[in-house]
Amino acid sequence: MRNEFIVFAIVSVVGTALLGYYINPLWFWAFLIIGPIVIMGLYDMVQDKHAIMRNFPILGRGRYVMEELRPKLYQYFIESDTNGRPINRVHRSVVYQRAKDTRDTTPFGTQLEVYDEGYEWMNHSIAALDAHELSEHPRTRVGAPACKHPYDASLFNVSAMSFGSLSSAAIEALNGGAKLGDFAHNTGEGGVSPYHESFQGDLIWQIGTGYFGCRAADGNFDPDKFAERSQTPNIKMIELKLSQGAKPGHGGILPAKKNTAEIAKIRGVQQGTAVLSPPFHKAFNTPLGLLELIQQMRELSGGKPIGFKLCIGQPSEFIGICKAMVQTGIYPDFISVDGGEGGTGAAPPEFSDSVGMPFKEGLAFAYDTLVGFDLKQHIKLFASGKVFTGFHIVRALALGADATYSARAMMLALGCIQALECNKNSCPTGVATQDPELVAGLVVSDKKQRVFNYHRKTIESLMELLAAAGLHTPEEVKRHHIFRRTSLNEVRRYSEIFPYLPKGCLLQADTVPENWKMEWDLANAERF
Repeated sequence: MRNEFIVFAIVSVVGTALLGYYINPLWFWAFLIIGPIVIMGLYDMVQDKHAIMRNFPILGRGRYVMEELRPKLYQYFIESDTNGRPINRVHRSVVYQRAKDTRDTTPFGTQLEVYDEGYEWMNHSIAALDAHELSEHPRTRVGAPACKHPYDASLFNVSAMSFGSLSSAAIEALNGGAKLGDFAHNTGEGGVSPYHESFQGDLIWQIGTGYFGCRAADGNFDPDKFAERSQTPNIKMIELKLSQGAKPGHGGILPAKKNTAEIAKIRGVQQGTAVLSPPFHKAFNTPLGLLELIQQMRELSGGKPIGFKLCIGQPSEFIGICKAMVQTGIYPDFISVDGGEGGTGAAPPEFSDSVGMPFKEGLAFAYDTLVGFDLKQHIKLFASGKVFTGFHIVRALALGADATYSARAMMLALGCIQALECNKNSCPTGVATQDPELVAGLVVSDKKQRVFNYHRKTIESLMELLAAAGLHTPEEVKRHHIFRRTSLNEVRRYSEIFPYLPKGCLLQADTVPENWKMEWDLANAERF
């Protein structure tokens, strides 16, 4: 095609010039079109970055145009309601409808194939209850005996998303929705910004390996800054982030394009640089050190609930943390378990696709480990990983959660269209961008109401499901209430797939179940 383009260029330029000279001068206007085409084609032939463009001048650019358009075309014209990734249209539609407070019922039956492997459901009871007689605002109290200011948390909350990864307007709308609905808004590891405090909604202050908001000049944890910031009235709980499901063991990433002067000031970093939080904490390096930091934070905060978040990785390491709890008598008030399928604004594909224990296995393992060490009565479990509907909350409760988080669902409630441009600073809905022109499109007064609506109606659906199953409270949900099709002709309860551990069986070596012995033996309170 290179030779063909050269012929085209010569013929078009010379031909146009002759037509303009001999026939009509108006033909010279054609150079406004021909000129740029020829120049772009010549550039394509000499540039050395793209082989397709070198070999197919002009035409080769079509590949990159289609590659850019592909996600949009696929979403609107090709994908079915059930096969979209990472969030299918069925779940997106539920969020949109509830956020807009419009009809969220479906006609003509389920679009899911109930005989496909992996299909999950809960069974109802003939002795169903009236949902209106159940609690409208189910809560769970977070706070071990050492906690002076326990917090009654909603069963559904905003998961960790930092100002920086999300826009100022998005953060304000999330906090406004949290205020209206009386649920918690996790700040993400980027620190507490003014936008997190716009409406005084309840906050869970997340502290990652960058220690933003309590960061010393050398990048380490600063106890004095922490003590000062933790006194903020609307900070109800504090979450120490060990890892997250989308990129466990990698550390946080804030692209340079999103690191504005304002964000740099809040985080205490240099403007316009990529902010890479370390994959490990400098404030501790052993399970015992982790618990000592938790105890220090609890004291410095005046007794607010302190917990940590992780995606389960090496099972022995989590078991080692539990051994340290038994050894010291120091317990976190809560543990947030994130699934390996969790979302993020920017992560290497290898980490998103192939690192970290998935949500169900991770949550069940964490619960069983705490029960095995007889620690669960001290600690509440928060769970995150594709929680979009009331059934997803029920499923998490069955696996051992006391409450749940959601990030992507809350983004959808804000108007996110799953454009998959979170890492490009070009989010078309103004949710995941720092571009002022795009951010201006997100109207806080409207979107905070949508976040509130979505939360309210999802909690309503949760309580309706409990009532249908004949259950009075979320605490009554157990693993035997959830079923999973494992093949065409086999169905198993969650209690069979994730069998419970006997209480206290991990306290002594001679009572440890056989399939747990290797990890239990590897676990050590004095090293990860």
